[in-house]
Amino acid sequence: MAEIPLPRLLYPLLLAAAVAFLYLRWSGDRRTPWVAIRRMLVQLLLVGYVLAYIFQAREAYVVFGVLLVMAAAAGWIGLRTAIQERRWLYPYALLAILLGAGSALFVAVLLVLRPEPWFSPSVWIPLGGMAFSNGMNAVSLAAERFFTELGEGRALEVARRTAYKAALIPATNALFAVGLVSIPGLMTGQILAGVSPLVAARYQILVMLMVYSAAGMSAALFLLFARGRGMP
Repeated sequence: MAEIPLPRLLYPLLLAAAVAFLYLRWSGDRRTPWVAIRRMLVQLLLVGYVLAYIFQAREAYVVFGVLLVMAAAAGWIGLRTAIQERRWLYPYALLAILLGAGSALFVAVLLVLRPEPWFSPSVWIPLGGMAFSNGMNAVSLAAERFFTELGEGRALEVARRTAYKAALIPATNALFAVGLVSIPGLMTGQILAGVSPLVAARYQILVMLMVYSAAGMSAALFLLFARGRGMP
């Protein structure tokens, strides 16, 4: 694949800036879109250097230490929609993502891909990012809807049911749309790199099943953990 010159990234950046401007005008939120874009740029420009070091790791503890940091960040970011409850909910969110998304990740890597060595960072880290990010989004949606429903006087069981359905909307939509509306990033990247579309499809099936399971299990565990307390 050809290297993309950095100046060419200004074109999509201008479109993103236009979206941020519309968000500002219509929502009145002057901070969120610009902070999000700035963080994305800094994080992705730095991640290449970090991954270059991590991918050379020959010890399993380095790989799983990175995965733990990723899960910890995902748990905190996932509660952005529940600011007032964030501190007391964080242990629940972290544990839900570690157990839910982590189990989906372990199945995908150890039972399906079976890399050599088994702790291969070039396999664990990218797939871990996919699993944890989908678990994070599901927890975020679940938390927002759960506490909204409780705040409107709904019973715990009703609030949990509604929140779980809402949390799985993005992951479920992705299953419906893949191959019909969208060709996902992993499959696109492999095809652009010259991999057979049939081989790329198998990898994409694995990823879709992994991220759906990660989202569903993370949201379910979070709601089960949080259910006992309702409100702090």
